[in-house]
Amino acid sequence: MSADKNLAGVFAALGDPTRLHLVSLLCAGGLFSIAQLTSGTELTRQAVTKHLQVLSDAGLVRDLKIGRERRWQLAPERIDEARQSLDAIGRQWESALGRLKDFVESGGADGGT
Repeated sequence: MSADKNLAGVFAALGDPTRLHLVSLLCAGGLFSIAQLTSGTELTRQAVTKHLQVLSDAGLVRDLKIGRERRWQLAPERIDEARQSLDAIGRQWESALGRLKDFVESGGADGGT
């Protein structure tokens, strides 16, 4: 249960379109400055910084201080954990659908009468 609660923060952080967009930008790999992450958007540096802090708190990104500037990068471990969790849910769902299909094809609770 604690693993599910831990991942809930990841999914909550990714539930915001701006944060999801930032994660997709960071998926390109490398280190990105706030200026690079705001380039071509109407987002302020302050707004992006706040979104990055939420992503950092969820363990999805990390920053490195280079000189006077922070550079941000994806923390792929948390993305992998979330993907594995979704894969497990998908397998459970497929199994449940398979059991339902077998039940219906066998005639269900009425024994086919």
